[in-house]
Amino acid sequence: MPTTHEGRCLCGKISYETGGDPLWITICYCRFCQRATGSDRMIEPIFERSSFVFTGASPAVYTLPSEGSGKDINVLFCPDCGTKLALTFERWPDRIGIYAGTLDKPSAVTATPDNSKHIFVSEAQPGTILPAGFKTFDRHATEKDGSPLEPIMHASHHMVAD
Repeated sequence: MPTTHEGRCLCGKISYETGGDPLWITICYCRFCQRATGSDRMIEPIFERSSFVFTGASPAVYTLPSEGSGKDINVLFCPDCGTKLALTFERWPDRIGIYAGTLDKPSAVTATPDNSKHIFVSEAQPGTILPAGFKTFDRHATEKDGSPLEPIMHASHHMVAD
């Protein structure tokens, strides 16, 4: 039986239940994710949208086109406290990604070489260390048509240079 994970915004007016375990975890270094998180990367567990449920208030939505694909990305956030909770994607309408820090128990969702990928490492900040054995991609992990790209996997930890 799948495990459901719960999370919420800072003020608690919006909560969610994932309805299952993540399909995979994306660690993204693109400038969009850097700006959206105020950090050097975003850790984003991806779930089936059909089993994901928001409770309490409804999130507000900010939409903008992805610089990578040109398709819309929707940022779902609390209109009261401003917490970004999730992303939905025109490119993948059956998926929802959450901001990992909004989970009630973030440690319950752990990135491993088998369940995760590091994308947009070409935009990672200098000094970023990419772990050995994890799938990494200069940009997206798939072509615009959805066909998979071959990952780069480093045998030892790799530091991003200037």
